[in-house]
Amino acid sequence: MLEPSTVSTCLSPAVHYMICKVGFELQGSYDIRRILTIDNEVCWEALSENMCYKATGEFLDFIQSIRQLGPLCQAVHTHFTSLSSTEFEEQFGWCFHWTENTELFLRAFKALKSLSGVNISLSMMKVTSCLERSLGDVYLMVGKECPFLLRDLLASTELAAILSKPVMDVLKVFLGSPESLNLRNILWHGFASPDDIPAKYCSTLLLLTAGLGQLLKTYLSLTHLPLEHRPYFLLNSPKDMQVFPSISDKALFAAELLIVKSKFALPHMTSFWIEAIAAFQQGRYADCVILLLPQLECSLRLVFTVVNKCPNRMLTAESAVLYTTFDEILTEQLDSGSENQVPYTLGEPAMEFLLDFLNHQEGPRIRDHLSHGEIQLNEFPKEIANQLMFFSLVMLYKNVEHEDVFFKEMADVFNPLINAVESYKSMFHPIALLQKQVIECCDSLQEWTHLPSPPDHSEQVRKVEGSADPGMLFTHETLYIISLHKHQIKDFTDVEDLDYCILTDKFTTMTNLCNKHIKKLFCHRWVVEVVGILRKVSTQLYLISRNVIFISELRYEQWMQKALRSRQRQNYIRMLYSIKILTPILRLFVMLVIVNMQNIHTILEKNLVDYQKYIKYLKSILQYAENMSSYTSFEKNRWDETIELTRRILLKITTFNDKHELSQAIKDNQP
Repeated sequence: MLEPSTVSTCLSPAVHYMICKVGFELQGSYDIRRILTIDNEVCWEALSENMCYKATGEFLDFIQSIRQLGPLCQAVHTHFTSLSSTEFEEQFGWCFHWTENTELFLRAFKALKSLSGVNISLSMMKVTSCLERSLGDVYLMVGKECPFLLRDLLASTELAAILSKPVMDVLKVFLGSPESLNLRNILWHGFASPDDIPAKYCSTLLLLTAGLGQLLKTYLSLTHLPLEHRPYFLLNSPKDMQVFPSISDKALFAAELLIVKSKFALPHMTSFWIEAIAAFQQGRYADCVILLLPQLECSLRLVFTVVNKCPNRMLTAESAVLYTTFDEILTEQLDSGSENQVPYTLGEPAMEFLLDFLNHQEGPRIRDHLSHGEIQLNEFPKEIANQLMFFSLVMLYKNVEHEDVFFKEMADVFNPLINAVESYKSMFHPIALLQKQVIECCDSLQEWTHLPSPPDHSEQVRKVEGSADPGMLFTHETLYIISLHKHQIKDFTDVEDLDYCILTDKFTTMTNLCNKHIKKLFCHRWVVEVVGILRKVSTQLYLISRNVIFISELRYEQWMQKALRSRQRQNYIRMLYSIKILTPILRLFVMLVIVNMQNIHTILEKNLVDYQKYIKYLKSILQYAENMSSYTSFEKNRWDETIELTRRILLKITTFNDKHELSQAIKDNQP
């Protein structure tokens, strides 16, 4: 459990000075009509003339530029707060159309009028992410691949060519560098408290966005280029991601007191937490998650600094040092090379949850997509918000003094939440995805037992290869390969039934075997490479199965309707013959994928030469699966070739495993 936090700000002295002090050092009024014309056009010259550069004239002097811009920002803020929401919309509404998100900016203006630090900070997070996304769309009018980082986008020659370098320099002061105000990163990474960011900078961001809209209108009218907006990122099957149950009203009722009592929430950040709860209850799920993510990062940064004994990492870093963000908090090792203690503190299930939702490439990567403006906020799914809120409440509850009478009474409410988090299993780690693929493949192959076949086909099938039973072809090779792999399956009671499972219709053992736990945290690059190949193999096996099912059902229907020509009837008969041969063979390959997956971490015992041979062996299996997928497709329908392909690959597998067995025996007998 964490000790009570003595942290009163997460801004380092230099960053705190930059954000909270520098822009207020020059006093005096500034005429708003020097910034806005009578027609409300932004005078960029008035902004850019306050840009200060270092001695070489090439690099911005951020501190002096912010100092010079201070009175100007205040004038903008005073003017905007004097307008009603209707007046603001009438005068500037059209200027935000270029973002395709006008309503977001109008709501930000209303938040500005509310004088609430939490609402202003929330609005700035949404404004900066939307602005980044929109500037990326502008970039793509002339550029090919949009830079991932905002600072690289603002430094691009492409945007400077469209909007001018002086305009880009103004934007850099507010958003573009760790040396600048860096408003986007300070907020999104959970360093700024609700009172840290002066409201006048929110007003200035609204002005700058409106001014960019005015510049673009002129540019588009001159060039006649289209400004196209990229589609939003779609969260695939969010309902499938909700492994935690819905949060009860009792838990939400206790949440506000929990926030105040828990050592997980920093005292100067509690209003963010409280607003996140309110947003969840009001159905504002995007707002809830946007508020929660920086606070989770901030509080986990506190855990990181405590357990790794590095309190200096709690504050914003200076420009020459990287921030301590989720990437560092969730990594295996510290920069010093010592082991990160956070995984031991949180436990494997909590780590898997965080990596699933934040880091894994095929996961939702919620923070990345939200902070870069890639998700449609008004369509944000409740299921994702529920997952993150559920996890957050558990983190809060585990860090309260449980001697407190109220929380003793609430144990029955929160203990099921803790149990749910502590039993979480990864959904988006490559190994977890491979397990899911293999189970889908097993289910598909199980459907082969119910494939229809014509009532009068048996005699014709036997004539394809004389009187031999096609189900017995390759049986000897199959049994031998199974025997070579049985000893590799540890702690599994049904291992002796593998041959029976593969050669008969009882295929459920494969699913049980596939579901065995495999360590997923911090996998070696060799493990990741092998899993990648196994996933490709599994994909192709699944495609083969679907090909067979589709063609079997189609040809059966055509056979029964007597719609097949003579050649098609013969090909259908050969297919039925091949299916009897391929049924145990494809099950065997599923078993090979599972065995290699279950033993994935043993590859680290190999030397480089043996590892390279192993990769070559797996790629030969992949090549077989790809060829089979092609030959069994409706377009090719080449069933004779599948038998020859199978003959060759079984020989390769046997040869490779015989050599492996011999090599292992020699090692075992060495003194």
